[in-house]
Amino acid sequence: MSETISEVTLRTKGILPVQKLKILSEAGILTSEDGFPIEENQFQPNSIDLRLGTRAYRVRSSFLPEKETVQQKIDKLCQYSFSIEDGAVLEPNCVYIIPLLEKLNLPSVHYSSQKKLFNGNGESGPVKLISEENLTAKANPKSTTGRLDIFTRVITDYTHRFEEIEPGFSGNLWLEVVPKSFPVKVRTGHRLNQLRIRHGHTTLSDQDLLRVHSSDPLLFGENGEPLDLNSVKVNNGLFMSVNLQGDKDDILGYKAKKHRDLIDLDNIDYYAVSDFWEPIRAGNDDHLILEPEAFYIFASKERCRIPTHLAAEMIAYDTGSGELRTHYAGFFDSGFGGTVEDGGARAVLEVRSHDVPFLIEHGQTFCSMAFEPNSEIPEFIYGTDIKSNYQGQGLKLGKHFRQEL
Repeated sequence: MSETISEVTLRTKGILPVQKLKILSEAGILTSEDGFPIEENQFQPNSIDLRLGTRAYRVRSSFLPEKETVQQKIDKLCQYSFSIEDGAVLEPNCVYIIPLLEKLNLPSVHYSSQKKLFNGNGESGPVKLISEENLTAKANPKSTTGRLDIFTRVITDYTHRFEEIEPGFSGNLWLEVVPKSFPVKVRTGHRLNQLRIRHGHTTLSDQDLLRVHSSDPLLFGENGEPLDLNSVKVNNGLFMSVNLQGDKDDILGYKAKKHRDLIDLDNIDYYAVSDFWEPIRAGNDDHLILEPEAFYIFASKERCRIPTHLAAEMIAYDTGSGELRTHYAGFFDSGFGGTVEDGGARAVLEVRSHDVPFLIEHGQTFCSMAFEPNSEIPEFIYGTDIKSNYQGQGLKLGKHFRQEL
């Protein structure tokens, strides 16, 4: 841990931007395994990429530890373990638990920034956090992970919730990994998910969303023009719908093929789309019946953008009956979709119908976006200052596929 940073001050609430995440790393709040220092390119505008560790455990089932450590649960459920340092294949519909290289040491107490500070008594640990609230953290799969139909969730010791990390947590992070459509070859250092850290947790209300949209548009039509305020749907979030219309033979979506060869996550822009996906082309219909348990990729009808002072998470739309899972990945960094003049980018929707065939129609509500403020404007944003695979996207598969048929 750095000896130069023993105090971290946070004056404003929200998701911590890259410059603050780097300070947390220097202060030892974000650390990593010996021999695997945190790399500069792990830092994203509002999050840090997490890396797979050196070993994977094949377990009989998913779990939440709640009253035990993750390792204690693994000891009960493990069928076998294996090294992934030189690469190893994870088979579809098998549950694997992989320790991550990163560790988290969230302070257990904080000191008010509104009061004169006195010498601490050491109860907060080696770093003094000066803030209005304690820090929490939330994990999400990366976009590419969702588009490959790899189901992932972060687990920590004694937790009763996936992905959420409570104030004061200190310890290892573990990743549950379940490939669904394709076998995948992974190795130590691969990045399947990302972590964002919050000072407080405040999502924008529907009224806030409408006010932001009126001055700094969030949603755009297919012509790239901002949606009229009366056309923006909000209800505990900003709703988006699915696109099923296009010129004849336009590709509107993809359906994953069964029993395909493995995908090596090292191979970027490598695999032929036609080897793994069936295209869904536009025709005379504006609807489609999804096959049970098949995996689909679609694009949103609307185009969206995330202003620099906000970040967003896509939430699966609750149909009220549970047959449809409409998103796996879901975090959108500040700057996604570009400027207002760029007219936004479509959101890619990862869709699976459970149990029964399910009818979807053009313009059907599929998901909602929850927006949170950043505690500060990130020092760099998505798409302009870093290489971003999905900026300005339409319908786009993961970066491992050659974008052609």
